[in-house]
Amino acid sequence: MRSAILWMRPLWMRPLWMSLALLLAAGCGGSDDYTERMAEEHKDDAPVASPAARVKPAMPVETERVQYADLDGVQVTGFLARPAGIRQPPAVIVIHEWWGLNENIESMARQIAGQGYLALAVDLYGGEVATEPDAARELMTQATADRKSLRKNLRQAYRYLKKEGAPRIGSIGWCFGGGWSLETALMLPEKLDAAVVYYGKVVTKKDRLNTLTTPILGHFGSEDKGIPLTRVRELDSRLRELGKDAQIHVYEGADHAFANPSGTRYDKEAAEQAWVRTLAFFKEKLAG
Repeated sequence: MRSAILWMRPLWMRPLWMSLALLLAAGCGGSDDYTERMAEEHKDDAPVASPAARVKPAMPVETERVQYADLDGVQVTGFLARPAGIRQPPAVIVIHEWWGLNENIESMARQIAGQGYLALAVDLYGGEVATEPDAARELMTQATADRKSLRKNLRQAYRYLKKEGAPRIGSIGWCFGGGWSLETALMLPEKLDAAVVYYGKVVTKKDRLNTLTTPILGHFGSEDKGIPLTRVRELDSRLRELGKDAQIHVYEGADHAFANPSGTRYDKEAAEQAWVRTLAFFKEKLAG
């Protein structure tokens, strides 16, 4: 209980031992330098609404804040958007960028609901949201230092949507959330029906990918230094070798975060093409 309560405290209230623990986790390979690469990619960025977050839903939606998980006695609140008038639609777990569950992620949940899905935007940062890069780096470091809690969080999100009557469930995430969308597919290999990965941390180990049964759609930028193209090619090759249902797209000239709901690195052509593919993928795997 103690650690769960500290998780909810503002950054400035966290004790010295927690800050030291986070530094040790990063220094000992806990983040496998991924957090530092993301910090470099976003060092001059800001969580302003990108054009991706300014689109209105295609149909009326209803929204509410819901408690979908319990982590050692601490209730986790997410943002739920549902298409008005549709009973028991398929569902999508929406996983935020490294900035956290902000209004721009909520906008994406509304847009997904506007396509006929029950969309649950989860919170992996314990109720905190970053407004500048250093704070985002600390939140991401803290979150990834306790991957067990993140997995528990996402499993409960899946169970919540199942209890809501969703016949099929997928996931989507950007950046930090893209990696966790893939991780959700890996930890729920026979349950999750589709996973969309926007330039998230990739997994290439054969023994981990071998159990994957979830269809995967991946979007990556050719100029992304945070997610090296060599690793993306390795992921694509390994998935093909294993005969997995996967589509990995590389967008020439696009950089990291090219379709983020928050930020200043939006690439209109690449982002719009990726979104069309995402909606077609969900329609085939979830609605079809």
